[in-house]
Amino acid sequence: MHNPGNATSDRFPAQDRFADGAQYIAGRLTKGTSGQTHTVVDPATGEEVLTYELAGPGDVDAAVAAAREAFPGWAGATPAERSDALHRFAAVLAERAEDFARAESLQCGKPLKLTREFDVPGTVDNAAFFAGAARHLQGQSAGEYSGDHTSYVRREPIGVVGSVAPWNYPLQMAAWKILPAIAAGNTVVLKPAEITPLTSLMFAQAAREAGLPDGVINIVSGTGREAGEHLVAHPDVAMTSFTGSTAVGKRVAEVATATVKRLHLELGGKAPFLVFDDADLDAAVNGAVAGALINTGQDCTAATRAYVQRPLYEAFVERTAALMDTVRVGDPFADGTDLGPLVSHVQRDRVAGFVDRARSYARVVTGGEAPQGDLKEGAYYRPTLIADAAQDSEAVQCEIFGPVLVVLPFDTDDEGIRLANDTPYGLAASAWSRDVYRANRATREIKAGCVWINDHIPIISEMPHGGYRASGFGKDMSAYSFEEYTQVKHVMFDNTAVAAKDWHRTVFGDR
Repeated sequence: MHNPGNATSDRFPAQDRFADGAQYIAGRLTKGTSGQTHTVVDPATGEEVLTYELAGPGDVDAAVAAAREAFPGWAGATPAERSDALHRFAAVLAERAEDFARAESLQCGKPLKLTREFDVPGTVDNAAFFAGAARHLQGQSAGEYSGDHTSYVRREPIGVVGSVAPWNYPLQMAAWKILPAIAAGNTVVLKPAEITPLTSLMFAQAAREAGLPDGVINIVSGTGREAGEHLVAHPDVAMTSFTGSTAVGKRVAEVATATVKRLHLELGGKAPFLVFDDADLDAAVNGAVAGALINTGQDCTAATRAYVQRPLYEAFVERTAALMDTVRVGDPFADGTDLGPLVSHVQRDRVAGFVDRARSYARVVTGGEAPQGDLKEGAYYRPTLIADAAQDSEAVQCEIFGPVLVVLPFDTDDEGIRLANDTPYGLAASAWSRDVYRANRATREIKAGCVWINDHIPIISEMPHGGYRASGFGKDMSAYSFEEYTQVKHVMFDNTAVAAKDWHRTVFGDR
């Protein structure tokens, strides 16, 4: 474990927090045993934050064993006991809010105002929600549906859940995966992205401080190829929950199938932003810029494809470009920064490649370059608007995952809805109209797990998040997510002393 000491480390001293290692197993930090290391880099400066030993298969085995050992006790706790523990957890998270905000901004490049106002409060709210949900693990009485028998349904925890989280929202993804699972009585092994492990480790440590038993939450910080695949394939893991790209999600499904485990997939998105000709244009422009640039566009629900009915098209393009040009790109820790860097230089170069290729078939109205000067060492990219691309072009069909919005015109309502549905994805969408009938049609006919009307991006703990089609299946947040982490058992009682004998005669005759 090494950190040379620099301005980046002064923002959040990661080397002090994780000197004992970046694996959290059975309640303590340990070093990984893969024989390989990884360096977490501040994407705003390119400076080293932390070098740590990566998890290998042996670490995954140890984490799963710890989770399996903790499962009977945690599953056997009463709902009230689990609820009390999660309420304490929420309180600890709230007390540590500034630490979490700074660590998340450092490893991801998010503006500090975003982590302070969105990521961390959302995580605390999730913990409070699932603390309440833990007391509502309800079965269902079915009564006497079969003569002299009484039936009811039990909801029970599944066992050890192996979760794999992405790098774009490390803290919130840890919460979305861990909280409903443990509220329902499961134990968890989470593999965060190896480039952003800090807040997942802090999350697990906060749970221990709140009094959750050791082994209920375990973190293995390693690569997807080594630690992630071993976790998904592990025979003692009863369920896999994965958030990431559709391509990797297909591989996760393939590996999980071998052990016939429960599977939850939240995959890619290419959210349409559908603007009808009666929309409030100013509201739509503001919504498009906010929806496209949230988290520097590294959001699977971000507005990526704006379809604007032709009477508003040119004005929308002009005003959106002008508003994008006012967005302040800069140091995530500086006051007034609206947009930080992408998570890495690799991701910045990937986004730049999409935009550079688009110049051959579309119009780059604004942006399309990395800023220079004081920002040249970071993974920054200017907010970018692309117009007039064809529907079948790469920029329209593929997930760019950067601060890029593509705008296309449409003529009729039928065409707009058809174009909105014309990608493999179906995670989120929005429609903009003053006409309730148009808006209601959009909510019915757009194939996505969430359709916002006259807004784009807000989410709340009480409502589900999850996709259709190539965006995966299963829900995060809400009571629907809670139920994802349970299994249903039918229990039937014979209410008489003779029913079993009568059933035996019916099947086999008199003996």
